[in-house]
Amino acid sequence: MTSGQIVRPSWTSSRSLLILAAAALVCGLAAWLGSAATTPNIAPWYEGLRKPPFNPPNVAFPIVWTLLFAMMAIALWRVCVRGSGEALRGAVTAFGVQLALNVAWSFAFFAARRPLLGLLDILLLLPAIVWTIVCFRRIDGPAAALLYPYLAWVSFAAVLNGSILHLNG
Repeated sequence: MTSGQIVRPSWTSSRSLLILAAAALVCGLAAWLGSAATTPNIAPWYEGLRKPPFNPPNVAFPIVWTLLFAMMAIALWRVCVRGSGEALRGAVTAFGVQLALNVAWSFAFFAARRPLLGLLDILLLLPAIVWTIVCFRRIDGPAAALLYPYLAWVSFAAVLNGSILHLNG
């Protein structure tokens, strides 16, 4: 195969399904870690903070994050099945960095109860997501597109985090 040729994967092969399971496990573990840091700190700490009028109800967060982590898993699966070589290594590295920063935000904001630390983390997370999208796009456009809602939500979360810091500073 020459460079630039598109790989036509068999999405239902045992290899592909194993990669899907691994991607789901990685993203599920990240979601679980984030939830473990967040849930014990909702009440009374987070509920006691002053929040801006655009703060969504608490019930919205697990719904949105479940969908976003599922989309991230599917994106990672597509890239791992279609990619190879340096492009795949770069994409997986970018994904790992942004995923680690994602989990770290829950620990910074909720577990440590430090909105400033959360804001600093999220300001690193945003370019890491963009980097991941760029790397994914080189391999699979639909995989990159699956990350756009994630980028939008984290951008909103950055504004929300900054507002909470300002209101409770």
